[in-house]
Amino acid sequence: MILCRSTNDTATVARHQFLTRSRAAMAFLLLLAGIAPSWASDPTATFQIPPVKVPLNVKDQQVTIAASGVIAVTRDERGLNTAKLQLLADLSDVQQNLTRVLSSALDKIDGCGDHIRIQSASLLPLDPATQAVVALHYERWACAKVFGKIQAKRLTGGNALVEMKLTPAVEANNTELRLVPDIGRIEADGSLGELLHSGPLGEMLRDKIREAILSTLQKGTDLSATLPPAVQGYARIQNAQFQDAGSGRLTVQLEGEFRVTDEQVEVLSDQVKQRIASR
Repeated sequence: MILCRSTNDTATVARHQFLTRSRAAMAFLLLLAGIAPSWASDPTATFQIPPVKVPLNVKDQQVTIAASGVIAVTRDERGLNTAKLQLLADLSDVQQNLTRVLSSALDKIDGCGDHIRIQSASLLPLDPATQAVVALHYERWACAKVFGKIQAKRLTGGNALVEMKLTPAVEANNTELRLVPDIGRIEADGSLGELLHSGPLGEMLRDKIREAILSTLQKGTDLSATLPPAVQGYARIQNAQFQDAGSGRLTVQLEGEFRVTDEQVEVLSDQVKQRIASR
């Protein structure tokens, strides 16, 4: 006996194949957009934020911090969804140019005061912190009028090596980094060592070193420069830590949680898709 497929059966099979292909195509498009393909039915969606290169101009040379991220959204039936953010910034270019970064902020020649010159500087991974090692030359000069003429005289000076542990934390606004300093080893010539250990000079230098590094990191991890516009005004960070990415390469990771609406999720999907397409 020969069994023949009915017209209805053939139509059903064709319709099934069409729907299967359509679902596969839609899943591919949503994957390109950086969103999990089952957002309409699945309570979670994950967005991969492509790397953004944040340029910093230091002494007429560009230093770049590359930041990328992941936003995982969990659906809430009330329409206000929970988004978890993980942002990772590559600081290897800052490490290579740290001497220039600190020189731009600290180098100083005051004929009747402080002379400061940064000789070398490095940032080393010390999970979850980082260690700054700075070599510098310092001189203190004073001026006096002798026979009607101003004369400058060097009071003290020498070379110094300053080590400082910097632990990342989050500012009260939950959008910016801050650095908690912990002073380590100090080596210096003669009386300069005493000034660095107990005098205002040491405190001034440590503050300036910390502030220069912090300013650079804040620019490179600025949420308005790294995240898609749909979530820039809403994203918040609660935790930060430095990490060793291998071979001494330093990264900083920010983690946070905030709320987004269904409409924001849709806009975020479009914006991530546009970023991927433009790469």
